[in-house]
This record gives sequence, structure tokens and C-alpha cells, in this order.
Amino acid sequence: TSLIESILLGIPIPPVFVSQREDGIWDVVDGLQRLSTIYQFAGILKNDKGELVRPLILEETKYLPSLAGKQWEDKSNPDNPQAFTQTQRLLIKRAKIDINILQKESDPSAKYELFQRLNTGGSIATSQEIRNCILVSLNLGLYQWMKNLSENENFQLCVALPDKSLNEQYDLEILSRFLVLRTIEEKDLQGIIDVDTFVTDRIQEISRNPNYDLEEEKLAFERTFDVLAKCMDSDSFKKYDPQTEKFSRGFMLAPFETIALGIAYNYQQYSHPYPDVKHKIIELWSDSQYTSAFGRGKDARTRLPKLIPLGRK
Repeated sequence: TSLIESILLGIPIPPVFVSQREDGIWDVVDGLQRLSTIYQFAGILKNDKGELVRPLILEETKYLPSLAGKQWEDKSNPDNPQAFTQTQRLLIKRAKIDINILQKESDPSAKYELFQRLNTGGSIATSQEIRNCILVSLNLGLYQWMKNLSENENFQLCVALPDKSLNEQYDLEILSRFLVLRTIEEKDLQGIIDVDTFVTDRIQEISRNPNYDLEEEKLAFERTFDVLAKCMDSDSFKKYDPQTEKFSRGFMLAPFETIALGIAYNYQQYSHPYPDVKHKIIELWSDSQYTSAFGRGKDARTRLPKLIPLGRK
């Protein structure tokens, strides 16, 4: 409502940043919420399935209280007093929004680093949300394949993430790490400076690789979480307390990097009925080599070279 009010009052709208593809189509880098709001109010916004989204109804504002209950138009009743008049609709249609076009030669990751800078005063996108944008730009099919994998019931059961983490695409973040780190050479773990950047770079490499074996990766993923779902359920990546002999708290990344990636590396050796994975995981929590590799003051770049080889062993 505040955005529509600003347009009606003639208050300048911040510019929209777009990047231009080779075919001339624009991808919105910054300004999606502004454009979506206008489209939804005008009744022309569509969802991912191509279906029209229900139009917005405005609320009362401090300067224009008469906006309460107003809508763009009412085709069934043109005289509806709650619908905008033709003059009001033209006022919005003729309002100007500046568009800044990034050169098509720009590197995809650079576009989304710019997106972060533009949003430093507002809601910052997570690393995975930016990674998703890059993936959609580079390889939409791979993004959709990953999205489908992330919805696997066993995977969702084992990671047991809260709604906030799911809304921030953290399940896709975990999946990205799985795909990048599952078969990584142990020597390559030593040179990681920033894990987020490393994962983003590797995902871009995967998106450009026509020989990337989607079927094998899917099989490794599904086998891993079938094993964990049957043996551990939602305790898969929780902290184990040897004193109480119970798993507690929520999802932890270090156990995931050790346990899931260890099983995934050796997935071909697992067949039903599965070995006593739970016993192995409980033993792991009594291993000082494991517990000393993560915790306060330990970051991922020092953790991964220790945990991934340990999980595989």
C-alpha cells in the first residue's frame, strides 16, 4: 500500500536494476518486490505455474486514508466505489521508474554481489538465495533438479529444519554442500578460504558441465537419506549427549558434513538391511578427533579438512 501511495503522491521510486541476457531479455537483479507489488495490484502477476495471483486490496495510510479497501478495478461492476477510476489507473500507468541495465557481459556472480550491496539497508539475501539466482540464470534445469531433490521426504525428515530455515532456502544450502563436497578430493579441502564462495563457484562449474552425472548424484543422495531415515530419523544431525544417551537440539552442520557425506561417499556399499549406522554415529560423538574439529572458534575451512576424511573412514 505504501508503494502505491508513493506513486499516487508523486514520490520517486528507487530505480530497478536489471541484467540483460544474450537474447535481450531482462533479469531483475534488484526491484522484484516493487515490480511484483505493482503487478499484483493491477491483477497481472502470475505465479510459477502461470496462474494469476489474487489482486491486492489496499489499506488505509496516514496521508491517504481513503485507500482503505481500494482495488485496481472491478470488471464485474465498473461503478464499484472501491475500484480505482480510469484517471487514477492512468496516473499509476504513467508514473516513471528508472531502470538501470547491467551490461550483458557481466559475470553472473557479479550481478548478485551487486544485489547484496543494493540491499545492505534492507533484508539481506542468504548465500543460497543468491546462489539460486545464479543457477536460474545459468542452468534453470539444474536448479529445478536440485529443488526436486531438496523436497525428498527422507532428506526433509533427517535435516528436520524449522520453518524459518526453510523459508531462507537452507535445505538447498545443505544440498548444495552435499553435491559439491560428496566426492571432492581431500587435497582440495586444504585451500578453501571462504566456504560460501567455494560452494558458489563449484555449483557454477557443475551448472556449466554437460557431463555432470545427475543420475549418479541423485542415486547417492537418495541412498544416503534412505539409510539415515531408517536408522536415525530426525536425530540424524543432532547433538548426542553420552551422559543422557539422547540426541537433542536442532540440525548441526558439522555432523551433516561427517555423517551424510561419509555415507554418500560409500553409498554403493550400503544395501538393505543397513548396518548399524546409529551405533557408529553414537561412537562418533565419543571420538575426540570428531568433537574437537568443531565448536566455538572453529570455522568451516578448518573443520572440513578434518571431518570429511573422518566421515569417509
